[in-house]
Amino acid sequence: MNEMTLTPPMQQPTLEVSIKSHITSIIDNQITGLPEIEKLTSDEIRGIIARYSAVLEGNFIYWMTATYLAIHVEEARDIIIENLTEEVRDSHPAMLRTFALAADAFPTAHDSLVINAELTKVRLFLGKLEGVQSLAAMAYFESYIQRFMSYLADLAAARGSAERVYTDVHGVCDIAHSEGLFRAVSLEMAINPMKPGANLYEGVDLLSTLVDSINHGSSRAATTGLL
Repeated sequence: MNEMTLTPPMQQPTLEVSIKSHITSIIDNQITGLPEIEKLTSDEIRGIIARYSAVLEGNFIYWMTATYLAIHVEEARDIIIENLTEEVRDSHPAMLRTFALAADAFPTAHDSLVINAELTKVRLFLGKLEGVQSLAAMAYFESYIQRFMSYLADLAAARGSAERVYTDVHGVCDIAHSEGLFRAVSLEMAINPMKPGANLYEGVDLLSTLVDSINHGSSRAATTGLL
């Protein structure tokens, strides 16, 4: 694990580049490690879509709201508000549900249990209202989603679905969202720095583990006794 703890202030552009580089490296590894769709059964494909839906539909707006409550810098808050406004105004949760239903991949109780432990850890972390770390986590997640969308669309196609509204929208809008969030991290750190010894990537690490549970759910759940 690569931890960045509280250090003397860096120039904002340098800090932003450093954070983005580290997070991009994590995402690169996750995208490279995605299961080959051709080697998955139809039910395994359904599981990935269902677990993704189980996490995102009921949690993303909550996560962003928690981050808004944690931060102090007005410009950073404006970035979060713009994101939340799009999520609510355009009803992204309904968009995602339509996508999952079209692929016959609506989450079951089993799907929710597979990601329950990791999801709970993310919720508890965000409940600590740590501004800088929460922004870093959201920057990671927005960046990941944008790159994951083409794969998610291919999963749905393999299930016989032609529904693409959700994946098309998030493949575009999340580019601007993630760039704004990376900028917000350095802005927040200058005004509301982390506590001494804090790990900048605490939330990123928790969210990336949750993402792994979405993408590789069955094997990971088995090791935790959920299956």
